[in-house]
Amino acid sequence: MTHQSNPAAQPQPSRTLPVKINTEQARHTAATIYEGFRSYRSEYAVITRRAKDRFEQGAWSNVQQAGKERLGAYQNYVAQVLQAAPIVRPGSGLRGWPSIKSAYSEIINNTADAELAETFFNSIHREHTSDGPVHAEQMFLYRGSAQLKPPEEPIAKVYTTQNGVVPMVKEILNDFGFGLPWRNLDIDVGNILRSLAEERKEIISAQDLVVEVIKSPFYRNKGAYLIGKLIHKDQQWPLALPILTTRDGELYVDTLICDADEMSVMFSFTRSYFMVDTRHPSELVSFLENLLPNKKRSELYASIGLHKHGKTEFYRGFLDHLATSDDSFVVAPGIKGMVMAVFTLPSYQTVFKVIKDKFAPQKNITRDEVVAKYHVVKTHDRVGRMADTQEFENFSFPRDRFAGELLDELRQVCPSSITEEGNQIIFRHLYTERQMTPLNLYIEDCSEQELASALDEYGNAIKQLAAANIFPGDMLLKNFGITRHGRVVFYDYDEISYLTDMNFREIPEARTPEEEMASEPWYSIAAEDVFPEEFQRFLFGRRHIKNLFTQMHGDLFEASYWRSLQANINQGGVSDVFPYRRKKRFKRD
Repeated sequence: MTHQSNPAAQPQPSRTLPVKINTEQARHTAATIYEGFRSYRSEYAVITRRAKDRFEQGAWSNVQQAGKERLGAYQNYVAQVLQAAPIVRPGSGLRGWPSIKSAYSEIINNTADAELAETFFNSIHREHTSDGPVHAEQMFLYRGSAQLKPPEEPIAKVYTTQNGVVPMVKEILNDFGFGLPWRNLDIDVGNILRSLAEERKEIISAQDLVVEVIKSPFYRNKGAYLIGKLIHKDQQWPLALPILTTRDGELYVDTLICDADEMSVMFSFTRSYFMVDTRHPSELVSFLENLLPNKKRSELYASIGLHKHGKTEFYRGFLDHLATSDDSFVVAPGIKGMVMAVFTLPSYQTVFKVIKDKFAPQKNITRDEVVAKYHVVKTHDRVGRMADTQEFENFSFPRDRFAGELLDELRQVCPSSITEEGNQIIFRHLYTERQMTPLNLYIEDCSEQELASALDEYGNAIKQLAAANIFPGDMLLKNFGITRHGRVVFYDYDEISYLTDMNFREIPEARTPEEEMASEPWYSIAAEDVFPEEFQRFLFGRRHIKNLFTQMHGDLFEASYWRSLQANINQGGVSDVFPYRRKKRFKRD
């Protein structure tokens, strides 16, 4: 991988020559960092493998907590390394990073997860330098620095129809050693084969069908997903079999997914991270990349819970793209936000969000509170309705790639977040997020059928977020986007709250005509009070759209509906969230 064609995209070399440290000290420091990495990976594996127990025990309330623990484990072990190796603590003045990197390279070479080890090393370096400039000689900036140890056996098992297609499907389902019985395996097999015949008419005869399935299930929410691919002669398709449990603790197959677009939704940036065995992460991501060629490796690493390395892959891919493109960064389409300045590169499917120095008067929130709310989204179940973000500090861009209008705006609304050095613009703090079409822009040009579908999706998005204990706060259409799959996703987090923290009220009746005509409310309003009756008035400008939405989701305008969701959450209810259309689910009984 080379970036020499575009020097502006290159991280700038260090201006100071590093002070040499002796070889023994470099090796000891490298070993300490690697020991911290191995401890992190061990805890990561323990949390991940317990997903099977949580699934079989129906411990749904523990699923989200386990996800938070796994996310937090990374930074915990980074902190432990900084304590165990004083030489790399922030402020220690170390300039011997090239020597430590060289010693570390020898340790991680020919390990199964060397690419993750590189990212962990980079994290230590960034903490030491307080996220200062990126130096290729001190960090693992580019791919391919270390040799990866291949798995001792393939990560996927191959199944054939040598003994018949029914025995093959039964073998696939029984191979995963679940500790629960199947409710009715014959019905499941019949549903799978019937759906396969309908979905993949290209498979005229199952005689030549070959199926490869990853040996470790993918766990998320209430499901265990068997992931693989179908191969028939010179064609292949992705395969997913979602396994769910009944209230009586019996297993059943909920549907069959064998379409790339539908599989892509399962691995969407709007979903929580899977729990899946990742002893050979690069091998696993390569297998998934073959199934989903439109997904970036950064997205796939994040989808299996390796979000830190996903961030590394994103940055590497971004440098690649800068080196092979020449368009300019511009203000992102849509209504400008009151809290964030948002810009994008038209040729790249990403928006960059920078917190403004000053917010609009109606935004009663601080910068720290905005950061905290984005962290909530990172650790919460996104239920397919909130976009994942990556957080960066001291992110450098070539200034000559910025449109003048954008540069003027950034200098005006967030000057404390940017530093200009030569041809570089360095952002002290920003978020990256997958770009979507703002919903308010989409409905301006779509057909009547597309409008109805988008409004239904909009209502479903609000309801599913609420069922997951997220109240969006500002539910205006401009704060939602629509993906290429037609799904509506929320992406403006500065006003989100936990649903259970809100107080949903009906508007009291006016006692006098004067109260009813008053410009100000005649009743008291606390900070957590919400009046759903008002949604109908301010969410929609056009009567036709308001009436259409009311027909579909009029219950959102009733305080009793929201209180019923709160009651379910307070009673320990965990809603079903499916990463596929409900109409795709097999009929039971």
